[in-house]
Amino acid sequence: MDVNTIRLNHVSTGSELPCSPQVVEDGGEEDEEELSGGEEADLRSSSGRGSLLTRRGITLRVLLKDSLVEPGDGVLSIHYLGKNFIGDLLTDGKIRWVETGQIFNSPSAWATHCKRLVNPAKKSGCGWASVRYRGQKLVQYKTTWLHKYQPSADMSLVSEEDDDEDEEEGKTAVQADEKNKNNKPGLHDVMVSRRTDRERIPVRYCTLGTRDAARDPHTLVELSAFSAINRFQPFNVAVSSNVLLLMDFHCHLTTSEVVGYLGGRWDTNTQLLTVLRAFPCRTRLADRDSASAVEEEICQNLFMRGLSLVGWYHSHPRGPALPSLQDIDSQMDHQLRLQGSNNGFQPCLGIICGPYYHGNQGVASTITPFWVVPPPEQRPNDYGIPVAVEVTYVQDNFLTSDVLNEMMLLVDYYRAAPDIVQFTQYWCPDTTMMDKIKGSLSCHAPKDQAYSQILEHVYSQLNNMQ
Repeated sequence: MDVNTIRLNHVSTGSELPCSPQVVEDGGEEDEEELSGGEEADLRSSSGRGSLLTRRGITLRVLLKDSLVEPGDGVLSIHYLGKNFIGDLLTDGKIRWVETGQIFNSPSAWATHCKRLVNPAKKSGCGWASVRYRGQKLVQYKTTWLHKYQPSADMSLVSEEDDDEDEEEGKTAVQADEKNKNNKPGLHDVMVSRRTDRERIPVRYCTLGTRDAARDPHTLVELSAFSAINRFQPFNVAVSSNVLLLMDFHCHLTTSEVVGYLGGRWDTNTQLLTVLRAFPCRTRLADRDSASAVEEEICQNLFMRGLSLVGWYHSHPRGPALPSLQDIDSQMDHQLRLQGSNNGFQPCLGIICGPYYHGNQGVASTITPFWVVPPPEQRPNDYGIPVAVEVTYVQDNFLTSDVLNEMMLLVDYYRAAPDIVQFTQYWCPDTTMMDKIKGSLSCHAPKDQAYSQILEHVYSQLNNMQ
């Protein structure tokens, strides 16, 4: 199959606390008031009476009743001054801190409690801006609720708390920068960039409905499980760790989106798709002039290695590793083209890598393999259904010369790029960008520890790029 069939465009502190569950109601100045069932029902009609709901009126219980969030274990998190706190969202809208089992009535109560453990002088928690649900700030869900039920509402009602928290984090970064400016250059710049990155909240597939040309094609969509749509995954997938390492390295180099291809083999007898090589595209997504030459080179590399084109990858540099509506359509198109005209089945794997999304746990990138199931026949105008693909990761014994060569070619390509990541700057107060990429790549480390010496040469080249 010609490679041109795929287009190039495109957790806790160590404080001793009671072990038995207890309800904590102290949330500082911003704790939400409990609403009765009748009051919650009135929220939807408040705009019709000429009044608008303020941000304090929207509680987790309201969001749960309207299915904007779901109860679950470990779905809530707080990241504050280098400390991580994980919480369970209960069915009644309360929060259970995983570490101690304590129950909190609101995000503000939990955030204030956790932040005081780290900083006893902390007076309030800015809970809705500090607590994240599945990586997204809760304040964003307030915005979604108001857009849905009170579209005329002033969005400043839900953004002011977010701004307050971002301002506080920004001040913390500036103070740390002033204190450690001799050995922590660039910290302020990194933290400011975090403040200007506005997060996109993923939507559920079931909320999309029929295609709408007015819908933002960059809307992110949560992945479904095959079991959720009453299907079995129609193929097995095995991915080489060297594939993940090269792909993750590529995605870390620039603040712009990157793309690449995946080479491997498809065994019709065992229904196993084996991904053996990543082929980064050393070109800009909008550069159509060089795209054909890059694709031709990759096509030759595939042929020389006896491999087939089995998929593609791309990055969401600062966002969640979830497909957008545009990604869903692209993936569906790739699947159909790889299948060819003989109606034989060959899967095409899509992978999204999110290297610099601050909702990730730790320094490791989030890597998301996905596939798209066509919409039901009775609803041909719906979007395809993005589903998570279960993958077996195969640990390579050593770093191949091909992978090392590709890494050096990428370094040379991005060396003078205006959007090159500044690896001497700070990812967070205690972690440089260089620490970040090293930590993420270590997740895909070969068994042979000699790779670390080889990669140190690559990292030295990254330092020389600044």
